[in-house]
Amino acid sequence: MEALPNLPQMSEIIFEVQHDEMEGAYVATALGHGIVTQGDSLDELRRMVKDAVRCHFGEGNSDSMPKMIRLHFVRDEVLVA
Repeated sequence: MEALPNLPQMSEIIFEVQHDEMEGAYVATALGHGIVTQGDSLDELRRMVKDAVRCHFGEGNSDSMPKMIRLHFVRDEVLVA
């Protein structure tokens, strides 16, 4: 069986962030990865996202860990017609 080639290190991972008005929490979902986390404040969300990325990619495996985490904030605006 052939060994897998070394994969290039991921440069960044992008999370879509939405504010849940009903719960008051921020929910972050990674695009292209099975990572979802939330926080009651933006500071807590940032900590939770970093922790979720470390857990998903493995703390000891720096080869697969993304160098940057990008938070993309999505906001809906409703206008009265």
